Amino acid sequence: MTNDIFAENAWYFRNSLVRANYNDLKNGVHETTEYLELFLRNLLLDENHPLHNRTLHISGAFKEVEKADIDKGKPNIGTVKADIGSWKMNIRTTRASELLKELLVHHIIEPVSGRGKGKYRFRKI
Repeated sequence: MTNDIFAENAWYFRNSLVRANYNDLKNGVHETTEYLELFLRNLLLDENHPLHNRTLHISGAFKEVEKADIDKGKPNIGTVKADIGSWKMNIRTTRASELLKELLVHHIIEPVSGRGKGKYRFRKI
């Protein structure tokens, strides 16, 4: 394996890493590893996928948003509030939090005060 693919496609590699971690949910842009996978398939499996930066662009995905006219007075933002009560009921605990609770019950770990929420240490035996 040589560094040729990195030398020839440095910008593509960098931009594919950005796309793998970039979200803009308001505009419908979600993180995706598809471009990074193409690069790695070319590198590791000696495949020959075209690596073009123009395929990574998301600028066409944005719509022109009308700006609010603040000179006409107070904007109408609506009077209906979101019902977040139903969301609270559907939140499930994660396996990690269940494990922490069990470790606390069996006195294997203890909370650490003064370090912020969610800090624990193993109890001395």
